[in-house]
Amino acid sequence: MSAAGTRRCRVDTESGPRPDRRAALAAHPAPRPRPLPAVRRTGQVAPENRSKGNAVGRVEGKVAFITGAARGQGRSHAVRLAEEGADIIAVDLCQNLSTIGYPLASPEDLEETVRLVEKTGRRIIASRTDVRDAVALKAALDAGVAEFGKLDVVIAQAGVAGMKGKPDIQAWTDVIDTNLVGTINAIQVALPHLGEGASIVATGSTAAMVDTSKVDNPGSDLGGMAYVHSKRALSYYVFDIARHLSTRGIRANVVHPTNCNTDMLQSEPMYRSFRPDLENPTRADAEPAFYVQQAMKTPWIEPVDISNAILFLVSDEARFVTGMQLRVDAGGYLKWYDHKL
Repeated sequence: MSAAGTRRCRVDTESGPRPDRRAALAAHPAPRPRPLPAVRRTGQVAPENRSKGNAVGRVEGKVAFITGAARGQGRSHAVRLAEEGADIIAVDLCQNLSTIGYPLASPEDLEETVRLVEKTGRRIIASRTDVRDAVALKAALDAGVAEFGKLDVVIAQAGVAGMKGKPDIQAWTDVIDTNLVGTINAIQVALPHLGEGASIVATGSTAAMVDTSKVDNPGSDLGGMAYVHSKRALSYYVFDIARHLSTRGIRANVVHPTNCNTDMLQSEPMYRSFRPDLENPTRADAEPAFYVQQAMKTPWIEPVDISNAILFLVSDEARFVTGMQLRVDAGGYLKWYDHKL
């Protein structure tokens, strides 16, 4: 590499005349490009609907499989994609885990997601399914595909935060099994249904980018460290699968949110993580500390901010965007780390 970072190639001047480029191209012609889906801007009207005056959504006619869809980011993604024309296959555990220090989604939450999606005029099939159980997850997805006839989008959203979880070994296991194994399960049961033009998005976290090279007190919070590790590991997994699915025309990306205004953030374990100086910190105590994570002046982002980024990634507008680690972090990475290409 030169000082400017440009790769220099050695030219062998002793191996005879330079090969004829035209002859080489004739011998190895470029593959014929595949036809690409037409891209319409938001609100553009399809020719067949012009007389009716109906605007075409950005994911019109697509079918999306979303895990962790009962509330928070998952519900937001389901509703936002439905607003833009997608039908939804939604799953969520809908029960608590003893090692997680805040209530998880309920069956009533999932019913509310169904109501909100149907309110947009789109269809939804929802089930109480554990992403840790690949067999059950496959059955739920297969039922949805049988109903809708195809699958275009996978959003592996389900996740839990196990900070301060007890017993600590079980907290580690529950977080890894949900966030990492659950993400892999969701993607892998979907792969047989995906064809050219499909899109996969996994939810990471800016926690995946935290420097953990120095650990002051190893073993002090296994559930919290499992969250960091799971988000980092799933990012590598998606990067590698994106590389090898790209030749099939299937895209895969990771979205990394900063603090997001959901029940996970607004919880006692999170308050204690941000205000370890207080025995029983409240939301009011923690909110000033939440600002530390972001460069922009906000304590958190909203779920719809992530949904809008995902909407772009799964739409045909992003037809050549793959292998990305997309931060939606209000400048959080900029605040803590140097620029890296």
